[in-house]
Amino acid sequence: MAKAKTKPKNQMLSAAKAAKKDEFYTQYVDIQKEVEAYLEFDPDNFRDKIVYCNCDDPFESNFFKFFAANFNRLGLKKLITTSYDGSPIAGAQLTFGEYDEGNGKRQKPKAISVEIDEVTDLDGDGATGIDDVKLFLERNPHTRTRLAEGGDFRSAECIELLKQADIVVTNPPFSLFREYVAQLMEHKKKLLIIGNLNAIKYKVVFPHFQSNELWLGPSITSGDREFQVPDSYPLDAAGSRVDEDGNKFIRVKGVRWFTNLDHGRRHEPLSLMTREDNHKFNKKIKGKSAYDPGCVKT
Repeated sequence: MAKAKTKPKNQMLSAAKAAKKDEFYTQYVDIQKEVEAYLEFDPDNFRDKIVYCNCDDPFESNFFKFFAANFNRLGLKKLITTSYDGSPIAGAQLTFGEYDEGNGKRQKPKAISVEIDEVTDLDGDGATGIDDVKLFLERNPHTRTRLAEGGDFRSAECIELLKQADIVVTNPPFSLFREYVAQLMEHKKKLLIIGNLNAIKYKVVFPHFQSNELWLGPSITSGDREFQVPDSYPLDAAGSRVDEDGNKFIRVKGVRWFTNLDHGRRHEPLSLMTREDNHKFNKKIKGKSAYDPGCVKT
């Protein structure tokens, strides 16, 4: 069956889910804006916490880059991240033996986990950042572990890592969003994840919103967001582009942060219309007194 030349942006996540094309990579700035909102409400939201990014290549994921670069500022206890077997971007920017060893003719690397519990100024520039993390990982091979079960978040290996975690932060596979949320809620984890707004209606998700166990994050309220996609991803959607380095991007509507971390926006009072406001702007009752019983339907 021939594919349509373009897809409306609001159909992109549905199409990705149906085709099992889940490699939508969140931009660094979107992660930064969201996390900063929680820090404004409580600077210690992440302090002494183990953060687990369980759908992220350790060296290309912006989730890993953000939390590694801000490890000390956030006061993290540990950062854990796991890639999955055959990740299309793993090793594109930084290659270790784990990515090549035993792959044979495979074009894509096998899954690994990375755990860091400190970030120090190894490059001597007077600050700590992602370059220091890279040096630390190069000098300490024990921080990297080959995952025998492929890095699937449902695998026994990844579940054992999940049990250690205090907060899970990632962009999970769109096609497995139901299973992903169900697992986190079963293990009673704090979470900050990206998903389609329509996912609120899922049977495994809605009850948690209804019981105030989940809510939406503060930084995305309208519009769409841009995601990087693998080189093999077809750019047949409106709003797609290729940057000067050849990286592919698409814009997607309807994405939101799902979380159970508290933030200030949840506590802002709602601005409601007064009876005078209703009388002023409601065409159906213009000309009547604001306190006329005829203005109020019973």
